[in-house]
Amino acid sequence: MSMRKKHVVVLATGGTIAGIGKPGSDTGYVPGQIAAEDLVKSVPEISNYAEVSAEQVCNVNSDDMTDALWLKLSRRIAELEADDSVDGIVVTHGTDTMDETAFFVSLTVRCEKAVIFTGSMKPATAKNPDGPANLLGAVRAAAGFAVDDDPPANKVWVYFAGELFDARRVQKCDASALNAMGVDGPGVGADWNAPQEPNYFDVSRCESLPRVNVVYFTVDANPKILEYAACVSDGLVIAGAGSGEFSKEWASVLEKIDIPVVIASRTHHGNVTLNETLAPGRISAGTLPPQKAAVLLRLALVTTSKVSEIRRMFSA
Repeated sequence: MSMRKKHVVVLATGGTIAGIGKPGSDTGYVPGQIAAEDLVKSVPEISNYAEVSAEQVCNVNSDDMTDALWLKLSRRIAELEADDSVDGIVVTHGTDTMDETAFFVSLTVRCEKAVIFTGSMKPATAKNPDGPANLLGAVRAAAGFAVDDDPPANKVWVYFAGELFDARRVQKCDASALNAMGVDGPGVGADWNAPQEPNYFDVSRCESLPRVNVVYFTVDANPKILEYAACVSDGLVIAGAGSGEFSKEWASVLEKIDIPVVIASRTHHGNVTLNETLAPGRISAGTLPPQKAAVLLRLALVTTSKVSEIRRMFSA
C-alpha cells in the first residue's frame, strides 16, 4: 500500500522567479509576471514528491513589498498552518527583500509545518533559469525530503541553490551570483540547528505596522538626515560603521530624538556592542543586520514604545 503524497501549498508573491523578458537574456526583464499555477506547471517533476496547489498572494517586484502584503501573507500562512490537509508551505519571493519577509513571517506565525521561501536570480525566460530547480528543492524540503539532513519542521527557512538557511540569519549576500543567499557570504552558513526564534508577535488584528526607517552612516554624513528621518518615523535604525559607530555630530543630534532608536552595523555581520558614549539609552541590534532590525522594531512597536521592553525583545 503506497503512502499518500504530502500536500504542499505554494504561495506566490512575484519576483524574478516569475519574471519575463527577452528570451535567452538574464537581464532587462519585468519581475512578477507569471501566475502561481503556471510557475508550478513549469516544473513537472514536482508531482513526483508532493501534491501541490498554488495561490497568488500578490505578483510584485520584492522591492515593492509593503506591510499590508506582509500581513496578508502572514495571515494566509497561519491559516494553512491550521489546515490539517496541508503538510508544508512554500513561498516564492523576489530575492532583494526575501530575508526581510521571511524574518517577518518567522516572528508572526507559530509554525508546526515547514515554511520554505525560495526565488531565483534569473527570470523564467533566461537561457538557463535557476527558478525551476529552486522551486523543486523548496517543495521537496517542505514535503519532508532530506536536503543533506532533516531540518526541523517548525521553522521558517529559505531554500536557495541547494542550501537551506534559517530565516533569522539569512541575507542576500551577492547582487548577481546564483547562490546569492547565505549567512556569512553567498551560499555559506546553512545552520540546521539554529535555535527557534523566541519572539512572537500577534498581528492578526493589525491593519498596518508602525513606520521604521534605516539611516545609513558614512564619513561626513549630514546629521540632518537623522532629524528628518525621526520626523517621519515611529522608530529608527542606524546602520553604523563597525560595531554601530557614528560621528560625534550624529551623537549630538541623536540626543534630541525621543523615539526608540536601534543601533545596527552596516557590516551586516557580527555583534553590535552599544557605545554608551555615542548612544546612551539606545538599543543594540545584536547580530541583526539593519533591515532585519527594522522588521523587529516595527513589530515591537505594535505592542510597546518602552525602550526597556524593546531592548528585551532584541536581546532574546
